Amino acid sequence: MISDFKFWHFFLNQGQLIHNLRHTEMRQINKRLAVILVLGLIVFALPEIWGMNTGSLTPLLAAGMFDGYTLARWTSLVGTLLWGGLYLSFHLYIAAYLYGRIIGIPWKAMIVMQAYVTALLVLEKGLIFGIFAWNGYTMAFSPFSFGPIAATLLENSYLIYFFNQLTLFTSLIIAIQYRFIKNFSRVSPKVILLSLIIIHLLSALFVALFSQIPVDEMLRDFMQGGPIL
Repeated sequence: MISDFKFWHFFLNQGQLIHNLRHTEMRQINKRLAVILVLGLIVFALPEIWGMNTGSLTPLLAAGMFDGYTLARWTSLVGTLLWGGLYLSFHLYIAAYLYGRIIGIPWKAMIVMQAYVTALLVLEKGLIFGIFAWNGYTMAFSPFSFGPIAATLLENSYLIYFFNQLTLFTSLIIAIQYRFIKNFSRVSPKVILLSLIIIHLLSALFVALFSQIPVDEMLRDFMQGGPIL
């Protein structure tokens, strides 16, 4: 049998989706993945085009270095798009490959699972942009995370960024991955759930470390001809 991958239809019918993946030849998966990638890149680019988080480049404009400022903005946009492409590709393809190899689950099932994971990440980033654009200001933490609460209770910036990675969408992603893997694996459900929680906690620790790199300041110093470290 042949079935089509209807993204939004199956989003609320995960049981039917898993059944179709098992018993039918599912089409149009690559088309849906391409849409997610394009929308993801747009969502990554919008804050940069809007001028969010580019305050460190303002001194270039204030000093009359218009060419330098323009070049810095374009460089920042290109860097953002490259990073967005790597980010989306990792969550779509590399994560699907790793899950499939480690657990022994068919590639098609894992790439569909990661399509929903990546779509949720894009949705989260898009909602954050919308909230910041509506209110006219940005902050370093996601309104959907424990970051704002951690910032009021803790002084350690690393821990604050760590809790900023733990969001409402993280729990939704774990729920989707758990259901997919449980249906395609013979591993104990408790082991699957615990493993997923540990993976996401380790990922949050790594991203928190990366988040402390002052990319904007490094770009500004580079454009001014100074040391970037």
